[in-house]
Amino acid sequence: MGSEDSIKHPLVFAYYVTGHGFGHATRVVEVARHLILAGHDVHVVTGAPDYVFTTEIQSPRLFIRKVLLDCGAIQADALTVDRLASLEKYSETAIVPRDSILAKEVEWLKSIKADLVVSDVVPIACRAAADAGIRSVCVANFSWDTIYAEYITVAEYHMHSIVRQIAEDYSHCEFLIRLPGYCPMPAFRDSIDVPLVVRRLHKSREEVRKELGIGEDVKVVILNFGGQVCGSSESQNLPPNFVKLAKDSYTPDLIAASDCMLGKIGYGTVSEALSYKVPFVFVHRDYFNEEPFLRNMLEFYQGGVEMIRLDLLTGHWSPYLERAVSLKPCYEGGTNGGEVAAQILMETGSGKTIHQISVGKGISIAVNEITQTR
Repeated sequence: MGSEDSIKHPLVFAYYVTGHGFGHATRVVEVARHLILAGHDVHVVTGAPDYVFTTEIQSPRLFIRKVLLDCGAIQADALTVDRLASLEKYSETAIVPRDSILAKEVEWLKSIKADLVVSDVVPIACRAAADAGIRSVCVANFSWDTIYAEYITVAEYHMHSIVRQIAEDYSHCEFLIRLPGYCPMPAFRDSIDVPLVVRRLHKSREEVRKELGIGEDVKVVILNFGGQVCGSSESQNLPPNFVKLAKDSYTPDLIAASDCMLGKIGYGTVSEALSYKVPFVFVHRDYFNEEPFLRNMLEFYQGGVEMIRLDLLTGHWSPYLERAVSLKPCYEGGTNGGEVAAQILMETGSGKTIHQISVGKGISIAVNEITQTR
């Protein structure tokens, strides 16, 4: 997919991944895969396990640096967010050691000769890029100032500055590559909308079911709670109609081979459910402002059923699953957001501005200019 220029002049991308769950890492994989296919180097800065990246990308152009520069939302379990603990952890991770983080990141960015910093959606990465004299772009459907804005209502006043600091960090970003199901993100000046970023399938539905020993006449529900329930412990005894999956199982193949999914709403689960037309039974999660916007998209395309939390915990699942398998999800939009985002990043890394970006034949983008007073 890369142009001749991109191959003649390989670029170096520093791609920062937020520390919240695996969903961000998995979509970074898809964008990074296209950058590497076009002949560029990608340095991923992440706290996620290596296999999340290396199972999909086997290339000497992929470099993984294990550093965690934010913490996301701290959860007591798969559905419970601890607002105060989230703010305290972010302060401990990115505010208190801020000066040393910036100094170290600037030095590192210069050492790898980065052409562009990409963030999904680590705030301090944007400021580090600015301090290093390097352009930066964010790729996201939400930003942490939007999420944390709800959390400061339970925090002491000195914590309120966290949200302002995050927004100020994002303001150093040149523009936002905005993913479908996005929530308001006023910290960014400009944005470009792209299609869903979705990981490709490796195996067919039939292949996956055959490997699991499940016939086509059997209805399958996949439990997917963002790394909290995926892959049970070896010592855990499960009922006979449950299948224990390996922790590094390739989730897209499993979702596409299922008749419905049961889990919590997040970008990864919603995008893959919509793309593979798998009905999604979801349980509401408090204090995560990303959810209403993804839920609207899921329900607009007739792919979602909400389950009451008590019914999840007490095993009263049947009515919801029966309703789900009767749905006919109807999403027909683009699923090549990884390719489109990569093309935009390559154009930007080569020196073009937002008004000069062209992503090629058959691919359209929408540019939204957000004018703000700073």
